[in-house]
Amino acid sequence: MATAGNGPAADLGDVCYSGGRFSSFRPHYRLQEPPVDAAAHEFLVKILETPSASGYEEPVQNLVREYLSGCAETVETDSHGNVIGTANPGGKTRMFLAGHCDQIGLIVQHIDADGYISVQPIGGWDPMQLIGTRVVIWTSSGGITGVMSRKPIHLLSEEERKTVPKMKDLWIDIGAKDKADAESVVRIGDSVTFELKYQPLRNGLAASVAMDDKIGLWVVLEAFRRAVAAGPLPCALAVASTVQEEIGLRGAKTSCHRVDPDVAIAVDVTHATDCPTIDKKTEGDIGLGKGPVVYRGPNMHPQVVERLLQAGKANNIPIQLSAFGRATPTDANALQVTRGGVATGLVSVANRYMHSAVETISLEDADQTADLLAAFCRGLEGEIDWAPRSH
Repeated sequence: MATAGNGPAADLGDVCYSGGRFSSFRPHYRLQEPPVDAAAHEFLVKILETPSASGYEEPVQNLVREYLSGCAETVETDSHGNVIGTANPGGKTRMFLAGHCDQIGLIVQHIDADGYISVQPIGGWDPMQLIGTRVVIWTSSGGITGVMSRKPIHLLSEEERKTVPKMKDLWIDIGAKDKADAESVVRIGDSVTFELKYQPLRNGLAASVAMDDKIGLWVVLEAFRRAVAAGPLPCALAVASTVQEEIGLRGAKTSCHRVDPDVAIAVDVTHATDCPTIDKKTEGDIGLGKGPVVYRGPNMHPQVVERLLQAGKANNIPIQLSAFGRATPTDANALQVTRGGVATGLVSVANRYMHSAVETISLEDADQTADLLAAFCRGLEGEIDWAPRSH
């Protein structure tokens, strides 16, 4: 245990001191207005604060359907759970935007005699990110709050202190009296997430659980809306809120097969390298607030890349370039090899602290990415030959 210092707090908030104790604390964020319009920002917060562990995406898909109903000609949900909106289906070039709505999570596996709950991971987890966090178990009757726990450091053996904990070493405590009490509200197979809370930061940044990939989902939906609002579309445009990306790019495969596009762009997050300990030589020089990230490499069609760069230049949108030398671990991987092949692009939003409770992005980056994709879609005029050719 540590003792706090006695110096005055600077620019933190209102603290009332009375009777030898601090009686209240109200933080002063002094934040700028978000660089997106109020309705779009409200929608972003809603989807971030709505659970959608892979395979359990229904709550967020309800919001997506409602959002698309105001701008799409058709909105449908396939049997896999993908939500697909379309506009101008008779256009010559079939364009597809994809962003996944699912987030990493946990699934209830066991309830012991004392009411403590063991879980399995859904998606890729670092168990260290879980220790000491607030979680919510999403049941048929609503969310049950709990805390993710392990043995206190004071009670760990020397060997235990040197070992990275495994998922089986952690448990959820919901305050249950015993197994029967826990089972009265929780079932095996219920999904679990971190406590979902959007947190604005300084300089137009924001932190939340599941920026991967709800910021990408927000981008593709906004790009679709903006492209439609700008006037008659030159292409047939479809957008999908895809499911189960975190467990194998599954929704991208099924939705892309259904849409059968000529060209497709996936939007996901990518690692920002503008924070300590990340090697830019291996991960690239990618920063928050520097614009959309356009990927190059074998998973990305060269003509799609060049059209994205041209759209950025024509619309004064700064672009960061990144490279990936194999199939990417994103929906773009699945899109490219659907049916007879699809001309595919990958555009990303820089994200600090991926797969944690505090994933952090720039709202301006997201807004610019939506503008970039809308401009790309509106540039798809006439019939386009996507076969790669040397120049």
